[in-house]
Amino acid sequence: MKKIRWGIIGCGNVTEKKSGPGFQKAENSELVAVMRRDATLAEDYAKRHNVPKWYTNAEALIDDEEVDAIYIATPPSTHKEYAILAARASKPVYVEKPMALNTEECEEMIKACDENHVPLFVAFYRRAMPALLQVKEVIESGALGNIRFVTTVHHKKASEQEKNGNLPWRVQPEISGGGHFFDLASHTLDFLDYVLGPIESVNGFATNQAELYQAEDIVSGSYVFESGVHGTGQWCFNSYKNEDWNEIVGDKGSLLYSTLQERPMILKDEQGEREIEVDYPEHVQQPLIQTIVNELNGESHSPSTGKTALRTSKVMDQLVANYYQKSGSL
Repeated sequence: MKKIRWGIIGCGNVTEKKSGPGFQKAENSELVAVMRRDATLAEDYAKRHNVPKWYTNAEALIDDEEVDAIYIATPPSTHKEYAILAARASKPVYVEKPMALNTEECEEMIKACDENHVPLFVAFYRRAMPALLQVKEVIESGALGNIRFVTTVHHKKASEQEKNGNLPWRVQPEISGGGHFFDLASHTLDFLDYVLGPIESVNGFATNQAELYQAEDIVSGSYVFESGVHGTGQWCFNSYKNEDWNEIVGDKGSLLYSTLQERPMILKDEQGEREIEVDYPEHVQQPLIQTIVNELNGESHSPSTGKTALRTSKVMDQLVANYYQKSGSL
């Protein structure tokens, strides 16, 4: 087994615990270089995480002969640029989610990687998390019977930053592709694609009710999967509380679970209901990173690729299309 040597472009908050240490703790994997435009911050990150090299230029990191694969952890506005550079250097790409600003950019990234014969992975890490894999196991066990529909409810309070006009990049469409819907709902939609199959038909409404920023702050949607399962979703990012749950309903029972919050699943059927405890890893991306390392070593395939993420991008674009067509912002 070859040890995969990783380089990170953009060592911000997501890399501190969610992903960065996972590259060092996964088997046959090590983090050998990081890049951040600010030299002081890049050096500080490298020292704190025991990374031997740091750069202030992405191309320099990509061209480093001791870096085998590239993890892009910058905001979505630069994902396409860095992914194409890495692909042209014949280095596998692992990119943060959302995959890019829009579906068209996702397609360009996939094309570049295909043309240069390198794999493209996307950090929809919940496809490999033990807690969410238990959802998949319950469905496949037949405990719910034939799946009929899925309901998603996701509410989030507006932050003080947003109320004060000090806007984070996640609600600036020119940087993130949209608002919190793109950043957070993408996890749920991608995981539903994984456990219920691709979505073939979508209808949605998106508006900005609180007018704290330019991006949408509420999205309502309905969709039908290729399998015939129906789905509805309601995402509101100016609510009075934080709430996140999904219910998958079949003809024998239902399963209530959270995409983002750490809490037990609830299995219901005609005999009653019971809680199912779930495990969460210290570094949430580590299980997916391990699948990527295994694939790069010629073993099993990783469940989250550019092509699976493209499907999620298309669904999100359709759900908010009416809002951005009217606003003309993207």
